[in-house]
Amino acid sequence: MNDPASLPYRPCAGLMLANREGRIFVGQRIDSISNIAWQMPQGGIDEGEEPEAAALRELEEETGISPDLVDILARSQEEYFYDLPDELIGKLWGGKWRGQRQWWFLLRFKGDDSHVNIATKHQEFNEWRWVEPTELPGLIVPFKKRIYEALVAEFAPLI
Repeated sequence: MNDPASLPYRPCAGLMLANREGRIFVGQRIDSISNIAWQMPQGGIDEGEEPEAAALRELEEETGISPDLVDILARSQEEYFYDLPDELIGKLWGGKWRGQRQWWFLLRFKGDDSHVNIATKHQEFNEWRWVEPTELPGLIVPFKKRIYEALVAEFAPLI
């Protein structure tokens, strides 16, 4: 395996989906063996794809929510980076990446719970729920906690 520091970061888009009550969508990862692996939808940006388009594609792929049911309220002021823990480098994404570089978007969900369908073609979540924004950092895996804290601070005034 290559030296992890020599590997690039995987381009990614993430989304904080807020409902009308200001609660945030989280899904429990289907490949998780612990109860702390809840996360907001996110995924890779394809070659030539814009981050906003990737975020809307990931929204539909992971939650079944079509883009016409959301309004984009904001894009993160910066691109966020995280490194995978040593035990995961080489096991995820074919060993090509050391972590992710992420643009995040705050979206307002205009639909209702019946529009959510996590049983998608490539299902990533086995459960989902709405949570208060302040709960987010306590639900995510430790190596992403700093990013979730920053996102809550950045997007909270707009939620």
